[in-house]
Amino acid sequence: MDQKKIGSFLKELRKEKGITQEEFAEKLNISGRTVSRWETGVNMPDISLLVEIAEFFDVSIPEIINGERKSETMNEEVKEVADKLSDYANAEKETIIKNIRTHSIMGTTALVVYYTLELSGAVLQNAIIEKIALCCETLAMVTVLMIMVHTSGLIYKMKKRKRNDIIRRLPKVVQMIIAAIVAFAGASIIKLLLVNVLGL
Repeated sequence: MDQKKIGSFLKELRKEKGITQEEFAEKLNISGRTVSRWETGVNMPDISLLVEIAEFFDVSIPEIINGERKSETMNEEVKEVADKLSDYANAEKETIIKNIRTHSIMGTTALVVYYTLELSGAVLQNAIIEKIALCCETLAMVTVLMIMVHTSGLIYKMKKRKRNDIIRRLPKVVQMIIAAIVAFAGASIIKLLLVNVLGL
């Protein structure tokens, strides 16, 4: 606790009120010398007087103890924190939108290639083109799944759930390859189920 800071703050409050040390002392039924000692930081106001001083100057007791007005500072701090939170939320939203846009472009491109190969009949003429069409079809399904995962926020929950697992320690490129393999496997299983169970 900085007694000199508190003293300066009390002096500033008294001057704002436009009263002398003696007039302030009279309000509290103490001597002018006591007020002088507070303002120079030699002594501190008695605890029993803090409520009365706070009410008289229309400040809070924590403001007196800290030796500064907190309302303006706190309002600025709260505004600053709110601005930072807003920026953070916007950055997070932009990341999600960017990921969804990337997946949408990939999925649309894969669908266009797949349907072009299917409708042109090229799939029936060449085994390599058939595999390309199959990959494009699977990629389209993967992108739909990834868009669902991003929009639901599930991917961020999974990232935060386990901080120290083995996959998180791997390089980003390796993580992306693993994610792609898992997504392709998931899409392939879904396709098999759709074909074999529902006959689609």
